[in-house]
Amino acid sequence: MGRKGKMIDKQINSTYLNETMTLRIYQPETYSPLYKYQIGIMQDGDDYYQLGRAATWSDRLHENDEIANTILAGIHYRDKFDRRDKYHPNGSQRQAYSKFLAHEVVPFLDDLFPTYLMGRSRALIGDSLAGTLALMTALKYPNTFGKVIMQSPYVDQTVTKTVQDAKAIQPITIYHTIGTDETAVDTTDGSKKDFLKPNRELHQVLQKKNMDYTYHELQDGRHTWKYWQNDLSRAFTHIFSSI
Repeated sequence: MGRKGKMIDKQINSTYLNETMTLRIYQPETYSPLYKYQIGIMQDGDDYYQLGRAATWSDRLHENDEIANTILAGIHYRDKFDRRDKYHPNGSQRQAYSKFLAHEVVPFLDDLFPTYLMGRSRALIGDSLAGTLALMTALKYPNTFGKVIMQSPYVDQTVTKTVQDAKAIQPITIYHTIGTDETAVDTTDGSKKDFLKPNRELHQVLQKKNMDYTYHELQDGRHTWKYWQNDLSRAFTHIFSSI
């Protein structure tokens, strides 16, 4: 079955990254400039569309009135090294990439579509390192990005300390999942890391914050799209049910 909505590609010549970035945008079937829309910005964008079936979930959830009007925008990476540079907490381009999202992507989408122009109508979405990037960027720009979906994020001391020290975290709505079998995850540097323990520690920190925070452990879940895809319907429903 084909998609019901419309997929369009747009490009931004990024000053912060000094490269041309492609936004793959999915409009729901009922899109009209007469309505206002939430925005979901997905890092690992091609993976979310192809492996996570994000557009199909959007179709189903819109059709069943389980989410409010939402437009998705996916941004992909060149290769695993580029991904690490842009998404890793200590990546060489991570801060520039966050600025690109806040200062170039958001104004571009606000000009292109009838959006609410409010942080709580914008979500950053990501899996693994992309989920880490989503959280770190929202913490840096809480008035710009009011919602986060992070599926099995990479968590280290930099991430945990950033959350502990965050002063304006309360307005952010966070949806956070981790699989119970994510104890020996292959990483891009060739090592294996335990994702479960640090995610549980991050959960304890976030629980203590006065905010809208949802956490799920996926039983027997591993660090693969099989589990993230199955979880995406619940994530979208929670984050996009209203602004």
